[in-house]
Amino acid sequence: MFVRTASERDLAAIRALLVETWHATYDAIYGAKRVTEITEDWHSIAWLKARLTRPNSEFLIADDGKRIGGMAFAAATTDPKIVLLNQLYVLPACQRQGIGQALLDEVEASFPEANTLRVEVEEANTPAIAFYRSKGFLPAGSTADCGGGSGLPTLIFEKTIG
Repeated sequence: MFVRTASERDLAAIRALLVETWHATYDAIYGAKRVTEITEDWHSIAWLKARLTRPNSEFLIADDGKRIGGMAFAAATTDPKIVLLNQLYVLPACQRQGIGQALLDEVEASFPEANTLRVEVEEANTPAIAFYRSKGFLPAGSTADCGGGSGLPTLIFEKTIG
C-alpha cells in the first residue's frame, strides 16, 4: 500500500473503512447501536468532505489500487508546534502490515514545524494503546470529551517529533 492525500472520490471508501473499523473496535465497548449513531454523525460523507479542505491539516489514505486499507487525519492545533492526530484507522484485515506506521510517518513529515504529535485514545481500546506506545507515544493525561464535543472519555498520548 502507498500513502497519498485523500480526495473527494475516496470518501465513500473512507466512510466504509471507518464504519467497519469502528464496529470492529468499539461495539464491545459502546454497543453496536451507539457505534452506528457515532459513525452516522462523525463519518458522514459531508463531515469527511469538510476535512478535505480544512486548513493546516492532512487527510491521508493507504491505497493499493484496489482498496483503501487505512486512513489518517491530523491537524495543527492553535499552537502550530502541536499536531492532533484526530484519526488513524486501518481495516482489521490489513492490520499488522505496516500501514499504521506508514500513515504515522507521513503525518509527521507533513508538519515540519511541529514538535509534538498528540492523540486521544479510548482507554478500553488496549490494541490502540499498545500500538501508540510501540511508536513512542507516552501518556500525557486524559479528557472527558474526546475530540471536543463527544462526551466520550479518552486517554491522551504524545510523541516528540521533528
